[in-house]
Amino acid sequence: MTPRELSLVLPATAENVVVVRQAIAGAGEAVGLAGERIADLKTVVTEACNNVVLHAYDDGPGPLEVAAIPEDEELEIVVADHGRGFKPRPNESGEASLGLGLPLIAALSDSFEISGSAGHGTSTKIRFAYVQPDQSSNGIPPIDVTPAELAMAITPGEMVKPVLARVIGALAARAEFSVDRLADTVLLGDAVSSREAGDFADGQVGISIKDGDGSLDVRVGPLVEGAGERLLAGMDVPGLGSLRTLARSMEVTKGETDGGEPAEFLVFEVER
Repeated sequence: MTPRELSLVLPATAENVVVVRQAIAGAGEAVGLAGERIADLKTVVTEACNNVVLHAYDDGPGPLEVAAIPEDEELEIVVADHGRGFKPRPNESGEASLGLGLPLIAALSDSFEISGSAGHGTSTKIRFAYVQPDQSSNGIPPIDVTPAELAMAITPGEMVKPVLARVIGALAARAEFSVDRLADTVLLGDAVSSREAGDFADGQVGISIKDGDGSLDVRVGPLVEGAGERLLAGMDVPGLGSLRTLARSMEVTKGETDGGEPAEFLVFEVER
């Protein structure tokens, strides 16, 4: 299976669809999709995510999972949930119909497929070729609880900076940051983007972001031992001081990887 370059897990709410749009647009930029193709990509992802928000869960928002997987000739997007699955509803003629924007997804993407069953969630796979062609099990492990924050895992490389900048920008705008504070937050994201794969315990840039009342709480990791201090040192700009002053607080904490191995995390808070 091709490794995922980008994966997100976040609550399936309407406001989080904007965050997903920005992340996927950054992924499209990183793989070289043309501007009009990125616009189509954002529209299609919005439709797929709205399907989850509106139809997947009956009792409050459950998890929305999105992955961007660059292949040799195309970018594959997977939008998945663990809800009730597709449930056709009557249209005006009384016939069963999904009525979930699928014609729009079909028209703007190069191909797509839907799989799932009632009570076991739904996965929508959407493919965009890097070059516009002539007219012609989802793999996401289940999770048991809805996340309280956005969680991303990005393979180190050219995709990290545009994805992270767009996601942080969207969250900062939603938290009503001023233009200056939004720019400060993006600078901190750029500092994280510059780290090498070897600094991350699982080889991917792991970032969790929780938006509170006018603030963003960010956790970077799991990191290998010593990587937290290296990340802090990398924020020092000769002649200009340290980017650490842009955060309300910043520290390196101890924790564990998902596999129970010791790890470090860089934790910081940014206020508007």
